[in-house]
Amino acid sequence: MGGRTADVVVIGGAVMGASAAFWLTRMQPGLRVVVVERDTSFARASTALSVASIRMQFTTPVNVAISRFGIGFIRDFRASLGLDVGIGSLGFTENGYLFLTGSEDGAAILSEVAQMQRALGAATEILSPAALKQRFPWLETSDLVAGSFGPRDEGWFDNMGLLNGLRAAAKAQGAEFLRDTVTGLAVEAGRVRAVQLASGERIACGAAINAAGTRAAEIMAMAGLPLPVEPRKRTVFVIDAPNARHPDAPLLVDRGFYLRPERGSHWITATVPETDGPCDPNDFEPDLHLFEDVIWEQLYARAPGFDAVKVVRHWVGHYAYNTLDQNAILGPHPDMPNLFLMNGFSGHGLQQAPAVGRGIAEHLLSGGWQSLDLSDLSVTRVLRGQPFRERAVV
Repeated sequence: MGGRTADVVVIGGAVMGASAAFWLTRMQPGLRVVVVERDTSFARASTALSVASIRMQFTTPVNVAISRFGIGFIRDFRASLGLDVGIGSLGFTENGYLFLTGSEDGAAILSEVAQMQRALGAATEILSPAALKQRFPWLETSDLVAGSFGPRDEGWFDNMGLLNGLRAAAKAQGAEFLRDTVTGLAVEAGRVRAVQLASGERIACGAAINAAGTRAAEIMAMAGLPLPVEPRKRTVFVIDAPNARHPDAPLLVDRGFYLRPERGSHWITATVPETDGPCDPNDFEPDLHLFEDVIWEQLYARAPGFDAVKVVRHWVGHYAYNTLDQNAILGPHPDMPNLFLMNGFSGHGLQQAPAVGRGIAEHLLSGGWQSLDLSDLSVTRVLRGQPFRERAVV
């Protein structure tokens, strides 16, 4: 089969790829942008399987700044898109995040990063056990030293609404979306010249963007370049607890699990397996034992109202896990400067998509970071093996 020519080919059409396409076509009308997505049902995309939360409480300033922009973008989605695509609101539920610690060292870290977060516009409060008990009387606080709470600009939202809105807006601005699978990159003189598809089509391009999520390393391998990003499995449980009805509860991050209220009277909870490691990108078999063996005992100890609990459903999602430092890997690859990366978000990609898509588009079109300086997350640190670690990975 023949081929076409694009200014930019975006590899991966979930929320990262859609955001990049949206911003590119917004910033430069008429730019020929082609987005290639292997499964437009997104049934197994990290975007669709996300717990769909956003927070300011990160331990690195760049991540706080990324979220600051994302919150505004999500809060007034229609105005952010700049056109009407039939999605006016993402249903932002602003219950906040609550990080708990039972150690003095942990409390010192929470206090230190809270100062940085507040300097960047966050509303983070450090609460004593007594203050935690007063605000959240359903919690057991006797073993705690402190909690870090974001009373505003944190919560959860409609993940598929964000994706569908970005896709629709990008299409309205001229981006083309293809259902196909990238099978190869044509590389010449240190640049990507074309993208080969399973259908047989070949798309010549001026630049390519790797937005392939958990398969990002597969795309880089096609260019002969390594990338420390791998899929890691997370089993999420939806539970009913008739003695624990707290719809205004925040997203709670404890030592061995996280928990947040879900629509109606349910809760969402998950944990990180002790034997956490890479999984097959096609492995969506749930680890059902994790609820009874790991989560429930800790959950009951933290909140006695969870004495009676029933799992009503579950699902499996994958993190695109950056094994170096659990932070995003962004921007052009020094060894292939027209190949741009937006990979390795390690579970916080959905909330970062609005700002990262804007940043990648600005860099591709102008040659450098513009609205936000994202250089801390550049590919260079990965090539040098110098971690830029995010400590608040949930």
